[in-house]
Amino acid sequence: MFFSSFLSPYSLTSLLILILCIVGVDFVTTTQAKIGQGYKLISIEKSQDGGLIGLLQVKEKNNIYGLDIPHLKLYVKHETDNRLRVHITDAKEQRWEVPYNLLQRNTPPSLKQNVGGKSRKKLFSSVVAESEYSGNELIFNYKNDPFSFSVKRKSNGETLFNSSFDDSDSYNNLIFKDQYLEISTKLPQNTSLYGLGENTQPHGIKIYPNDPYTLYTTDQPAINLNMDLYGSHPMYMDLRNVNGVANAHVVLLLNSNGMDVFYKGDSLTYKVIGGVLDFYFFSGPTPLDVVDQYTSFIGRPAPMPYWSFGFHQCRWGYHNLSVIEDVVENYNKAKIPLDVIWNDDDHMDGKKDFTLNPVNYPRSNLLAFLDKIHARGMKYIVIVDPGIGVNNTYGVYQRGIANDVFIKYEGKPYLAQVWPGAVNFPDFLNPKTVEWWGDEIRRFRELVPVDGLWIDMNEVSNFCSGLCTIPEGRICPTGTGPGWICCLDCKNITNTRWDDPPYKINASGIEAPIGYKTIATSAVHYNGVKEYDAHSIYGFSQSIATHKALQGLEGKRPFILSRSTFVGSGHYAAHWTGDNRGTWDDLRYSITTVLNFGLFGVPMVGADICGFYPAPTEELCNRWIEVGAFYPFSRDHANYYSPRQELYQWESVAESARNALGMRYKLLPYFYTLNYEAHTTGAPIARPLFFSFPTLPELYDVSTQFLVGSSVMVSPVLDQGKTEVKALFPPGTWYNLFDMTQAIVTKDLHYLTLDAPLNVVNVHVYQNTIIPMQRGGMISKEARTTPFTLVVTLPSGTNDIEAKGNLFLDDDELPEMKLGNGHSTYIDFHATASNGTVKLWSEVQESKFALDKGWFIEKVIVLGTNGTDGAFEINVDGQPIEDASRVKYSTTEHKYIDNLDDEVDERKSMMMDIHGLELPLGKNFVISWKM
Repeated sequence: MFFSSFLSPYSLTSLLILILCIVGVDFVTTTQAKIGQGYKLISIEKSQDGGLIGLLQVKEKNNIYGLDIPHLKLYVKHETDNRLRVHITDAKEQRWEVPYNLLQRNTPPSLKQNVGGKSRKKLFSSVVAESEYSGNELIFNYKNDPFSFSVKRKSNGETLFNSSFDDSDSYNNLIFKDQYLEISTKLPQNTSLYGLGENTQPHGIKIYPNDPYTLYTTDQPAINLNMDLYGSHPMYMDLRNVNGVANAHVVLLLNSNGMDVFYKGDSLTYKVIGGVLDFYFFSGPTPLDVVDQYTSFIGRPAPMPYWSFGFHQCRWGYHNLSVIEDVVENYNKAKIPLDVIWNDDDHMDGKKDFTLNPVNYPRSNLLAFLDKIHARGMKYIVIVDPGIGVNNTYGVYQRGIANDVFIKYEGKPYLAQVWPGAVNFPDFLNPKTVEWWGDEIRRFRELVPVDGLWIDMNEVSNFCSGLCTIPEGRICPTGTGPGWICCLDCKNITNTRWDDPPYKINASGIEAPIGYKTIATSAVHYNGVKEYDAHSIYGFSQSIATHKALQGLEGKRPFILSRSTFVGSGHYAAHWTGDNRGTWDDLRYSITTVLNFGLFGVPMVGADICGFYPAPTEELCNRWIEVGAFYPFSRDHANYYSPRQELYQWESVAESARNALGMRYKLLPYFYTLNYEAHTTGAPIARPLFFSFPTLPELYDVSTQFLVGSSVMVSPVLDQGKTEVKALFPPGTWYNLFDMTQAIVTKDLHYLTLDAPLNVVNVHVYQNTIIPMQRGGMISKEARTTPFTLVVTLPSGTNDIEAKGNLFLDDDELPEMKLGNGHSTYIDFHATASNGTVKLWSEVQESKFALDKGWFIEKVIVLGTNGTDGAFEINVDGQPIEDASRVKYSTTEHKYIDNLDDEVDERKSMMMDIHGLELPLGKNFVISWKM
C-alpha cells in the first residue's frame, strides 16, 4: 500500500536526508571517544548439555548510554556439526529475547547461583587466559581479560569472527547496557558480505563499506536507498576466496531490537538498543550449504501452491467489480497468461478489514465473478491491514474489544490512524488475539471465498505519531484529499526511555524517533512486553497467526504475502519488495532485493512489475516484464494515482509479456520443483551467479544477471534505449532457452554482447542439466495438464558427459509438501554419454500420483549431441515400448554465438528433437542411442 512520503517530492524525510548529505554528515564514519574497557571472564565451566557456561564482569563502569550491566552470563554450544551458538545476557535479570514460541530453539541453561553469592567459586572452575572449545566444523576460542571470542573453521584454521579489541581499532570493546549493546568483529579486506536487510542497495548485492545498515521495520518506500525498510534480517553471509578455494559462512544475531550495523571493510560493528547478544554461526562451506543450515534453524520456507507461480495482477484503484472483470477479460483477449487477480482496499466498506463495499463490490455479483474465475482455475486475493477501525457498529472491532486483543497504552487500546481513520492494532503475541484473528478470517471467507491474504502495513505503519485521541467536532478523516494525513489530536511521547532511548539508531536515515509514524514504543503487548522490544517482529507474528488461520480452515496450503518480515518469516509467507518507482534504477535494484531475500530464507519474492509509482514508460514496462517473468513471485501492481499499466495497455508490452510469461508457464514444473527444493533445503529459487560458481570471485558482485535454480541464467536489459546486453558467461556451454539451436561456449569467464530487441530477453541454460518443461498455457491449471518435454544439455566438445535434473509433483492444495502421503511423486533424471553411447533414464519415487494424473513425456530435446544413427532403444519399467515406430527424431545444427573456446572440438554439435514418445512420468524409463 501507498505511503505518504511516496507522493511528496519534498517530504520531511527526503528533505532532511538531502540537507544532511549537503552538509556532509556521514553516519558511518563519525568517530567518538572509546567507551569502557569491556568485560573480564571470571569463571567458566561445562554446562550439563555439553556446552560452556561462564560469568563475565564489567571492568570499568560508565554511564554513557546508561549504566553497564555488571555481570553477564556467557553460554556457548555446538548445537549441530555445522552450527555454533554464542549467547550473552544479563546474569541476574531476564531480558527480552525473540519469543521462543515464535522461533523455536533451545533455552540456554541458567547459572547455578545468584550473582555475588558466596558459592560462586565452588561452582565455577578457574579461568585460563585463553582456551578453545572445538566442534566438528567450528572452533570457539576465548580470551579472558578483556573478554573476547573468536570462531574458526576447523578444516583450515580460518578465523570467521573475532571480537578482540586493539587500541588502534575504531570500535569499542564489548559493551552491554540495558539499552545499548555493542560488539564488533575484525574481517579480512578481501571478504564479500551479503545480507543485513531489508534495504535498497544501490551498489548491488554485496554489502558496501561505509554504507549505513539500520535494521528496524519501517514503512519507508523501497525508493529510499540505504535505509531501514519493511523487514529486519540481522544476518550476513561471508564468502571468501583464498587461492581459488571458496568458503562461505553465515552469522546471525538473533535480536529484534533496532540496531545499526557498521561495515568498514576490515571490521563490522553492531550497535543494538536492547535485547541480548544471541549469535549463531553456520559453517557452510558452500553458499547452498549455509542457506540450508540457516533455514534448518529458522524454519524451512513455506510450500507454495502451484498457481502462485503463475502471473498475478493487482492495482490500488480497481474502484468496482466491473473493473476487475474487464481486467481479467482483457488479459484473456490479449492472450497473456494470468492466474491471480488481486484487490487492494477498493473492495472494502470504508477501508475496514474483512468487509465488502455493498455498492462497488456487491456480494452476489462478486460471488458470481469468483465462481466464474474459479471454474477456470484462477484465484482471488485481497489485502488485510493490521489496523482495525474504531467503530462501535463494526463487528470486527466489537469482537476485538470484547476479547481484549489490542496493544495497550496506559491500560487502553493504543489509538493510531491508518486507512479507515482511527484504528487499534491487534497484539499477535497474545494467544487470544491469534484465536480472534483466525475467527475473523473464517467469517470473512464465509462471506467471500478468497484464495489467499495479503497482509500489508505491518511494520506497523501509522499515519500519526505519539499519543492520540479522536478529535471532537470534526470528521477524521474527511474523505477528501490524501488519506495518509494525520487528523487525530496527538502529542509526542518523549518522557520515557523507551520512546527516547539514549542511543539513536539511524531510523529513516535521519535518526528519527523510533516511535515516528508507528506504534509508540512505550506501548505494551501481552505479558507486559514493550513495543520497544517487539516492534520488528509484528509482521512476523501476524504472518504466523494468518498462516495458522488459513491452514486451519480447510486444511489447504495457505498463500500469504507479507510486507514486513523478520528472521523466520519465509516459513509462513511470501514477500514483495514494497513501494518502488517506475524507473530504470528501481528495475535494477529489484534484482538485488530479490536475491537478498533468497538468502534470508524467503525465496518466494518479487517486485512490483513496471513499478508502483509513478507511470512507467512503455519501454521500461517491456523490460520489466522480461525480468519480472522470472521473479519467483511475479506480479504487476500499481498505485491509485498512476495511469493504468496492465500488460495489455501497450501492444509492445503485451508482446513482451506473451514471450516472457509464455516461457515462464512452460517452466512452471521447473519453478515448482525449485519450490520443493526451497522447502526441503532452503535453496533460493532466484540466486546470484556465484551460488553455482562459487570459486569465481568475478561473479561475487554481479547484480544485473541472476540464476533461476542452479542452471537457468537471466541476462536482462536494464538500461533505457538499449537493444543489446553485455552478459557475463561462466565457463562451459550455454544454450538459449528461446532458441535452443543457439549455443555459447567459453573456456574462461567471458563477457559477451547479446542482441536484445525490445521484445527479447536473453535466458540461457547451462550444460549438464535436465530441465522438465510443459507446453505452457494461459493459466497454470491448464498448463499443468499438458505433456512434458525434457531438455537435456550436454557440454560441447566432449564425449564423456553427465547431466541430471529432477521433478516434483504433488497435490498442491495439501498443506504439507512431502513424499509419503500418497499424493506426490518425485523423479530424478540422469543422462550419461561414454564410448559413443548416450543413455537417458529416470528414477521414480512414489509413482502412483503421477500415474493417476496421466502425465507423460512427449518429447526429449538433447542439446550438444553429435547426432545419432537413428536407432533408439526405449524401455519402460524394464520392458521395450510396444510401438517404437511412432518415435521420430530430427536434428538441427547448433549456431555458435561467438564461440569463445578455441579448444572446443570442431566437430559439429546438434540439437536433437526426439518426439512421439508418450512415456508415463510415473514409470522408470531408459532411452539409449549411438552417437
